[in-house]
Amino acid sequence: MRSPVTGIVALLAALLVVIVAYMSLFTVQQTEQTIVLQFGKPVDVVTDPGLHFKAPWNSVINIDKRILDLENPSQEVIASDQKRLVVDAFARYRIKDALRFYQSVGSIQAANLQLTSLLNAALRRVLGEVNFITVVRDDREKLMGRIREQLDKEADGYGIEVVDVRIRRADLPEQNSQAVYQRMQTERQREAAEFRAQGGQKAQEIRSKADREATVIIAEANSTAEQTRGVGDAERNRLFAEAYGKDADFFAFYRSMTAYENGLKANDTRFLLRPDSDFFRYFGNPSGKTSAGAETPAKP
Repeated sequence: MRSPVTGIVALLAALLVVIVAYMSLFTVQQTEQTIVLQFGKPVDVVTDPGLHFKAPWNSVINIDKRILDLENPSQEVIASDQKRLVVDAFARYRIKDALRFYQSVGSIQAANLQLTSLLNAALRRVLGEVNFITVVRDDREKLMGRIREQLDKEADGYGIEVVDVRIRRADLPEQNSQAVYQRMQTERQREAAEFRAQGGQKAQEIRSKADREATVIIAEANSTAEQTRGVGDAERNRLFAEAYGKDADFFAFYRSMTAYENGLKANDTRFLLRPDSDFFRYFGNPSGKTSAGAETPAKP
């Protein structure tokens, strides 16, 4: 029969085995790579996911092997044409050599600080060699490729691979932008005023030409009307003369009726004439003869 002491010792031994086994096992996730440390010094790098063994006194450090983001604060860069630019860029990177990364920078936070400094330097070098238009319009894709190459070359010593570098925004500083916008607005206003002046001049030319043509047309029309009126008056006089020669009494009667029509208009029938004047001779005698027996036609 076992003594109680033997059972306690066996239990402690089993517990010690479990503790040693627990301290000798570690797990590597698919998104991680692990460095095994012995008394603070790296002795192994494990990149395969799964369950692994180590000495119980060793420790492990997990390092992310996914693509990581590097958000860079906006930086002011001077282009080759001495124009100041505010550049907002970011980068994507991954840790390709965990041991070198651990020995050089030690952590992702420290790596971000180091890469930010390197990225700013690459931005100033590359963008400082080209002018403003090239950065904002012409060759931005090529410039981003050059910046990535330079940053990747410098980050290689830290066990880091730069996957991509992108310029999110490259623009003039706010005060410069306002000056440019005002200059553009002034230029557009000047062009608009010039277009309006040209349009006004063209409109004046068209109006002058139209007025001149209208004056000519009216003058020609008046001339034609006067000629036609003259021909009509001549024809009328001819007809009157012919009618007078054929029937003098009828012609005198017609002239008197015309004089009555023109003289006795509505709201104006007052005359300062003698009742026995020749104007009223057809009122007293339908034949138009005066008391003396003479036939004198009434004047219109």
